[in-house]
Amino acid sequence: MTINLLYISISGNVRSFAKRIQQLSESKHQENPSFPIIQGKEIHDNSSVVQETEPYVVVVPTYLEGGNGIDSGDQEILTESLGDYLDDQTDRTLCLGIIGSGNKNFAHQYCLTAKQYAKRFNLPFLADFELRGNAKEIETIYLMIADLWQETHKIN
Repeated sequence: MTINLLYISISGNVRSFAKRIQQLSESKHQENPSFPIIQGKEIHDNSSVVQETEPYVVVVPTYLEGGNGIDSGDQEILTESLGDYLDDQTDRTLCLGIIGSGNKNFAHQYCLTAKQYAKRFNLPFLADFELRGNAKEIETIYLMIADLWQETHKIN
């Protein structure tokens, strides 16, 4: 009953989100064992590719090179190692989808990398949160992941 949460964290925001959603999942699982536990797995530039064998979700922040996110500036920077890791997965059917992190001050660039990943890997864009995510966002996203997991495992 584990869902891996693959993520990359440059500034620590996504790492904080991953730790807090993992803690919430453990608490929910203790209350009701039908809730899955989320296990964070941080991907780095030097991470070895391991073929995922359990369901997983991907959380990616947005770091782009310049521009406005509409007609320029949609070149991903700093997070490419996560994209490369996904590229090397032979069974992407285990991926429940992509979650984006960003700063709403950047308007059209908000969560653009996650949206690009969803398109590139033909996966659903599940949700977004700003910066580290607040408690409500974390709970909402966890419950959505738990529902997806239960749907794929046909648990009532």
